[in-house]
Amino acid sequence: MHSGLFGICAAAIGAFLPQVAAVYECNATYLKSFSDDYVKAHEMGQLYHLDNIADNFTYMENNKTREITSGIFYNALKIAHRHTIIDPIECASFTELIVTHNVSDEPAPYVIGTQIRHSPGDLSCYLIDLIVSTTGSWLFNATRTLEYASKENWTLIDEDKRDSRETLKTAADAYLDMWNNKSAIDAVPWGIPCDRLEGSVYTGPGLPTDTCKVGIPTNNNQVPNSARRYVIDPTYGSISVLCIFEHLSNAPDSHEFRLENGKLRYVHTITLADSGFFRAEAPEPAPTPQARYRIRGDSSRLPGGKLVA
Repeated sequence: MHSGLFGICAAAIGAFLPQVAAVYECNATYLKSFSDDYVKAHEMGQLYHLDNIADNFTYMENNKTREITSGIFYNALKIAHRHTIIDPIECASFTELIVTHNVSDEPAPYVIGTQIRHSPGDLSCYLIDLIVSTTGSWLFNATRTLEYASKENWTLIDEDKRDSRETLKTAADAYLDMWNNKSAIDAVPWGIPCDRLEGSVYTGPGLPTDTCKVGIPTNNNQVPNSARRYVIDPTYGSISVLCIFEHLSNAPDSHEFRLENGKLRYVHTITLADSGFFRAEAPEPAPTPQARYRIRGDSSRLPGGKLVA
């Protein structure tokens, strides 16, 4: 019953994602450097490290636009785990963070999935898009998530064994289509072993026979997982998808997949839903960004951690 509303939402989110010509690649070193500065902003609880911010900059947290100073950056966090992939074609990055304490060693449990998007050409950052989970989120336990994630192997894949962008996207879409399309189950390139880290629950004990088919949807007539945003990095066999789980009362969601030799090896999920439903408001349509960008190095939009006009 939410399909009309979320068609509007998907269009609004899509407005932030301009088509990037496949022949153009953004500077991967710069994208990685900016993601480093983004992580440093979490560690410092300050935003002044973020340079080259576009005039049309937008901050989204859990599928809603808001002022960046009212979001997760208010707390200086001790990052226990960090994983980043880079997509030069889409001029974007994805970073997964696991946090158990802040820098004062007080409990601050978070698991955060963040896509950052830049404009081709001047590489100004025009969108920071986060899914932030904490106590009360679906199967949430940051300490346990950290334990499982730390044991996994997400190293670079040999160049002659890398899957294509198209293969990675097809696999991710097939997986996310299972909720509304039964035939998608057979389209997923299931691997053995495969482990899914769903919140803080692991689908296998670490054996060669582990499978990600545990707990897949049996009701395949639900509303689609909509407003999908992608970051794809074949060098790590990885694809990040942020989306809306409409069947969980519009829950903000992050899925990251890793493929090895064309087969699913790992799945990480971050979902803001409890064992019942996450009673979130619909993400509000955001204004369409205008094509105006700052010169690199000008951080005047974020002085002292405050966004200004």
